[in-house]
Amino acid sequence: MKTDDLHQVAYVVLAWFRSDVLVLATLVQAAGALLAAGAVRLMAPRLERAAAGPISRLHTASVRRVMTAVAASTPWLLLVLLIRFEELVAAREQVQDHLLRLVESLALAWVIIRLGTGLVRNPRLSRVIAAVAWTIAALNLAGLIGPTADVLGAMAVTVGTLRISMLLLLKGVALLVALLWLANLVSNVIEGRLNGSRDLTPAMQVLAAKLSRAGLLTLAVVFALSAVGIDLTAFAVFTGAIGVGIGFGLQKVISNLISGVILLLDRSIKPGDVIEIEGTYGWITKLNARFVSVVTRDGTEYLIPNEDLITQRVINWSYSNDLVRLRVAFGIAYDADVRKAIGLAVEAVSRVERVLPTPEPVCLLAGFGDSSVDLELRFWIKDPRNGTANVESDVRLQVWDAYHAAGIEFPFPQRDVTLKNPELLAKVLRPGEVSFGEAKRSEPHDVAAP
Repeated sequence: MKTDDLHQVAYVVLAWFRSDVLVLATLVQAAGALLAAGAVRLMAPRLERAAAGPISRLHTASVRRVMTAVAASTPWLLLVLLIRFEELVAAREQVQDHLLRLVESLALAWVIIRLGTGLVRNPRLSRVIAAVAWTIAALNLAGLIGPTADVLGAMAVTVGTLRISMLLLLKGVALLVALLWLANLVSNVIEGRLNGSRDLTPAMQVLAAKLSRAGLLTLAVVFALSAVGIDLTAFAVFTGAIGVGIGFGLQKVISNLISGVILLLDRSIKPGDVIEIEGTYGWITKLNARFVSVVTRDGTEYLIPNEDLITQRVINWSYSNDLVRLRVAFGIAYDADVRKAIGLAVEAVSRVERVLPTPEPVCLLAGFGDSSVDLELRFWIKDPRNGTANVESDVRLQVWDAYHAAGIEFPFPQRDVTLKNPELLAKVLRPGEVSFGEAKRSEPHDVAAP
């Protein structure tokens, strides 16, 4: 670029600066913007302190996160309102307001960014929201909002009588995302209220929460489609055709959804129940739309489909009540006092903390085994969610200590061997090694064949 051209550009910029910037209207707008910013800066700490208390008392995490984001954006919203008021005054006095509109657009974009980053946990989605907000602000400052909307509106396809443009699609997606997020937030609040209710059973709490969530999400989709001008009757044939295909493809999913509703309605399974299914023993922590979360004693979490809980055999240890009877079997020697052993066993099991005194524990003579007299302890507990193997171990330890203190033995396996022809054995062994009727030790040696 030549020197004359540079001088020409500098002259144009300087002329614009003198005619549009260094004028009374621009200075008044700048003063108004600075005054509004100063007022907001003074009021911001007080607003934050006023909002901190009520927000900290909120119990629902999602609502607390929303209110925190709104409180952080309140000073900028206040700045937008003050600038908007100054624009109205400028319009009434017929004064230019281009600088005020610039500040308003930037402040509004920053409000959207603060709300987006505060409400959305995904960093990538937060960056997308920020980029969209700055793009809209730049188009607004350049006066290109209208032309851009016209271009997007011209990019359209027609499906029957329905015309779908790029502008309509963008509006629909943005509105649908916002409404789905709002419906999810409201459903979380409702679920929190239901979980805190003492008038509803756990099963009814889960059922009401799921029905409210499904209803709110459905309303969000219907309202979003209607708001952008889409006639839902136009999708009747189309949705009916794909609905059949989706139904066949999602048989298991739909079956699990319906099974979950049935489980909640008949109240056979509810949060907090201790169940056993196919060797999996644990307590139910969550009832979701498709599966049930079961946590075992070792911390393993199993996600069991709802359909399995209906079609398979399930042991619910706490269906009607939490009482569970356990059995511990053991044996004593034949020369022991059985009645004394039974009394000591009952006393021993009564010393275990988790064993209930009522119904009373009992010890029964279960049978006469090959090596021992078989006894069986039966006792009751009311907290099966805390495990059964550990309380059975405690009972065995108490019985062990009581029997050892009383001199009652736990026998080893015994076998009696009867020799029908001892003379034949004497021929096999060397003379002098074995004398039947008395024991005689000898060094080991090989046995010769007869």
